[in-house]
Amino acid sequence: MTKKESMNPIDTYIGQFPAEVQQILQEIRQVIKEAAPEAEEKISYQMPTFYLGGNLVHFAAYKKHIGFYPAPSGIEKFKQDLSKYKSAKGSVQFPINQPIPFDLIRKIVAFRVAENQMLSENKQRKNKTEAGIKNKKVDDDSER
Repeated sequence: MTKKESMNPIDTYIGQFPAEVQQILQEIRQVIKEAAPEAEEKISYQMPTFYLGGNLVHFAAYKKHIGFYPAPSGIEKFKQDLSKYKSAKGSVQFPINQPIPFDLIRKIVAFRVAENQMLSENKQRKNKTEAGIKNKKVDDDSER
């Protein structure tokens, strides 16, 4: 196996950019790993993605900016902090020629981790409740 074949897909993605952009992407990746140590790395939508009970955040490099995609809830929760950046419903653009707000990225990722964990717990509770209702119905039907 060659070195290229054994590389993580995110390493391969980052490796295609100029050195200064690679450094920014690696720093963003590290910040996300620190804020979400249990998240899995993968490529989704052709972008580096962190997954924890669902997509957590994505990021990508472009010619003049880094796209950061924390879902609409992440943008909404931090809209005041993100107001100086170009953003849309679920994304924000950090210009490459300006300092990247790593602390803000860390806060957004921590928020998304808590949100995904809560959604996952709610889904588990709902599934248990639905399973209990189905079991009760089966029990009721068998008594007839």
